[in-house]
Amino acid sequence: MIRLLLTCVTLNFLLVVPLWWRFGEIGSPLIAWEAWLIAPMMLLIRPGNLRRWMAILLVGWLALITAANLGDAATHTAFGRSLNLYLDVPLVRSIYHLLVGNVGQVAATFLMLFGSAALLGSLWVMQRLLLPVKHLALWRATGVSAILLMITAAGFAIFEANGKRLVAKSALPAVNTTRFQWQQVVATHRARVAFTEQLQDTPLEPRPLPGLLGRNVLLTFIESYGVSAINDSRYSNVVLPTLDDIQQRLGQRDLHAVSGLLEAPIRGGQSWLAHATALSGRWIDNQLWYRLMLESDHSTLISDFSSTGQRTLSVMPAITLAWPEGLAYGFDEIAAAKDLPYAGPPLNWVTMPDQFTLDYTQRHLLGETPVFAQLALISSHAPWTPILPVLEDWSMIGDGRVFAPWEEAGDPPEVLWQDIERIRDHYAWSIDYAVKVTGRWAERVVDDNTLLIVLGDHQAAPLITGDNASAAVPVHVISGDPRLLEPFKARGFIDGMLPSLESPEEAAKMSQLRHWLQQDFGTPALTSSLSTTGTTP
Repeated sequence: MIRLLLTCVTLNFLLVVPLWWRFGEIGSPLIAWEAWLIAPMMLLIRPGNLRRWMAILLVGWLALITAANLGDAATHTAFGRSLNLYLDVPLVRSIYHLLVGNVGQVAATFLMLFGSAALLGSLWVMQRLLLPVKHLALWRATGVSAILLMITAAGFAIFEANGKRLVAKSALPAVNTTRFQWQQVVATHRARVAFTEQLQDTPLEPRPLPGLLGRNVLLTFIESYGVSAINDSRYSNVVLPTLDDIQQRLGQRDLHAVSGLLEAPIRGGQSWLAHATALSGRWIDNQLWYRLMLESDHSTLISDFSSTGQRTLSVMPAITLAWPEGLAYGFDEIAAAKDLPYAGPPLNWVTMPDQFTLDYTQRHLLGETPVFAQLALISSHAPWTPILPVLEDWSMIGDGRVFAPWEEAGDPPEVLWQDIERIRDHYAWSIDYAVKVTGRWAERVVDDNTLLIVLGDHQAAPLITGDNASAAVPVHVISGDPRLLEPFKARGFIDGMLPSLESPEEAAKMSQLRHWLQQDFGTPALTSSLSTTGTTP
C-alpha cells in the first residue's frame, strides 16, 4: 500500500508542480487524475515485456509533458505567451547564450547540465516506481485498493475531460497539455503553409523612397522599451522627466520631434523578430516566420533604401556569433560585436554600453554619403545591472576603456534578482539610461538632412509589466527638417517626446512602419531593369 501511495503522489507531484509556477498559485491544481490512474494500473500488471514497454512509453510521455509544462511556465514568464513546441525548441540555444552572458559560461553550463540531470533523474525515479519486482496481486487488499483507486480516478477523469469538475483543484494536466500542444502543432503547420503562400502570392516589391533621397535615415531600437516605461507609475516617474528634458534640449538646437506608439510582435525577448517586422513590413512574431521570410528572398526596407541610393548599414553590438541573417537582409555593411573595437569590459550580458555604440557609429560608420542604418541598442537588456551614467563629454569615450570602473559596480545579477522590487527599479534606471543616451546622441547626429526613428523593440517580460500590459512600444521621430515629420503627424503622432497614451491597445502594428515610409515617401515600384541594377530614380 505504501508503494502504491508513494507512486501516485510522486507522479502527481511531477505533473502539478509546473502548473503552480505557470499560474502562480501553489496547490492549484492539487490533483492530477492521470497519476492516480496510471500508477495503480502499472503496479497491477505482471512483470514482462508488455509492462516494460508500457512503462517506457508512459514515462516518456509524462517526461515530455512535465518538460512542456515547465517550458510553458518559463515562456510565459519571459515572453508573456504559451509554449509552442512547433516553434520554440530552437530557443534552447538562445537560453544558453543568455545564461552565459548573465552568469558566465561555467555557471551556465552547470545550470544546463543540472537541468538535464534533474530531468533524467525524474525519468529514472518514475521508471523505478512503475516497475516493481512484484506486481500487486488482485486477490490481496493492496490489489483491490489499486483497482478501486484506478476505477475512481478514471471516473473523475472522464467527468473532468467532459468539462464537469467534481473535485475542486483537480485537473488532467497530461491530457490537457497533450491536446493543447497537438492543436498548436496542427494550427501552426496550417499557418506556416498559409504564410508561405502569402509570401509567394503577395510579395512586397522594393520601392524607392524619393522623399528621402540623399537623407540619412537612422532606425534605432531601444531594448525592452515598452509603453509600460511611460504609462506605469513604477517606471514613468523615472523616464518621463528624461523625455521632457530631451524635448527641451532638442528644441534648443532647433530639432523637432513627434512621438507615437506601435504594437510590437513579441514581448520579453526575441528582439530580432521586432527588427524583422519593422524591416519587412510583415508581422513576424515567431522564429519560423522569421526564417521563412528570410529564405523567401522577401524585400525589406534595405531593398527600398538601396534602390533609393542610400548605403545600408546594420550595427548589432549583441551579435557575438555568425549572423547569416545579416547577409540574407542584404546590408552593405554589418558591424557586429567583433567589428566594434570596444576595449572596455562587458557588463554581464551587455557586450558594450550604448553610448560607446552610438559614439563609434557616428564617428566611424555613418560616413559622408547618405545612409540607411539599423541600430539595435542593448544596455537596457536584462539583467539591468550595472547602471551606467551618461558621460556628458563624449570625447572621453574613445575605445571604451573609460567604462572600466563600472565593471564591478552594483550588485551582480544573482544578488539583484532575489528581490522583485529591486529588479523593477533597475529596469526603470536601465531604460532611463538608454533613452537619455539616445537623446544626447540625437543632439549630435541629427540635422536637417537626417531622419532619426527611435523605437522600442518590445515590452519587457510580464515580471516587469504585468500579464495584461499592452504590447505597444514608444516611437520617437526626430529631424531638423519639420517637413519630414508631417507624414507621421498625419498618422496620429503628436509633437514632442511623449506619445498619446489614451489607447495603447489600439496602436498600429509595427509592420506598418515600412508601408508608411513607402506610401509617404515613395513612388510606384521601379521597373525590373532599374531595380536589378540599383539605379537611383
